[in-house]
Amino acid sequence: MIRCHITDRKQVGGLGPLLECIRRNLDLGFDIIQIREKDLSASELLQFVRQVCRLPNPANTRILVNDRIDIAMAGGAHGVHLPAGAIAPSRIRSIVPAGFAIGVSCHDVPELRRAEDEGADFAVFSPVFGPLSKSSFLPPVGLDGLQAATSRVTIPVLALGGITIENAPLCEKVGAAGVAGITMFQK
Repeated sequence: MIRCHITDRKQVGGLGPLLECIRRNLDLGFDIIQIREKDLSASELLQFVRQVCRLPNPANTRILVNDRIDIAMAGGAHGVHLPAGAIAPSRIRSIVPAGFAIGVSCHDVPELRRAEDEGADFAVFSPVFGPLSKSSFLPPVGLDGLQAATSRVTIPVLALGGITIENAPLCEKVGAAGVAGITMFQK
């Protein structure tokens, strides 16, 4: 099961505690760390990404930056995570190094299909359950909705929204390649 930790420094008390949380998750062999610190200035975000990329990474965890290709490349990250409807991953590939990972957030089957058609490496699909860390403008799709969505594409789909240790295996059972989360992975 793919595990993707999406960061939120406000939940852990700042950048210092978040860096320690990321260090622990790198040691635990997470597959992806998505740096999602949207309200940092470009220079602050770049500095943080560089700090994260200098940490020991024994399992070769991919470090992705949310929505900032420039920061991801300048900071030495392994990829970027885009919102639905952003520039096509296939267009980004012309300016990034080989192996640069591109994930896309999706909320319905048409968005998943678009992400796949445009060359995303994986998609994060939400909300599966009611989110634990923030409110959602969309109703949860539940396990049935997740299963219907994952059956329509071949790229890996990670379940997001209200994911817990208890329901993560259920997400995988209905077709998710793994889970993404904020609250679940910031302890």
